[in-house]
Amino acid sequence: MHGGIGTTEGIASIFLFCMLGWIAHCDIRTFRIPDRASLPLIAAGLWLSTLPGGIQTEEALLGAAAGFCVFALLGAVYFRRTGQDGLGLGDAKLLAAAGAWLGWRDLPTLVAGAAIAALAFALLIRQRRLAFGPWLAGVFWILWLRGVAR
Repeated sequence: MHGGIGTTEGIASIFLFCMLGWIAHCDIRTFRIPDRASLPLIAAGLWLSTLPGGIQTEEALLGAAAGFCVFALLGAVYFRRTGQDGLGLGDAKLLAAAGAWLGWRDLPTLVAGAAIAALAFALLIRQRRLAFGPWLAGVFWILWLRGVAR
């Protein structure tokens, strides 16, 4: 799936950029990621994995499942310990979308990059509550572009 802007990859990249921008905007404003943004991304990533030249469908399925399960579990554990939401299911669905687009192998890099950037920003501006979606979206986009450039 390598080619110019008129290719499926180019159209997918534009779609991904717009959806990630919408997700970041919503999460910054409301601390929520709408399902109508993340669920189509999961579906599109899985669909892209069926096309020649992309990641294998098994990698996309495993990435989507692993992304969702890891964040859903972390969010549930945090809520059980504190009684407060710390990582919502919107973040889990966004990570599932990233897994569908990138495959499971890029998820640790994505999470680490987003966490480091968000933590540095939070410390810099002395903020205790921070939307994590924009950081996930930004690193997701960078990793997608890295893969497209290969």
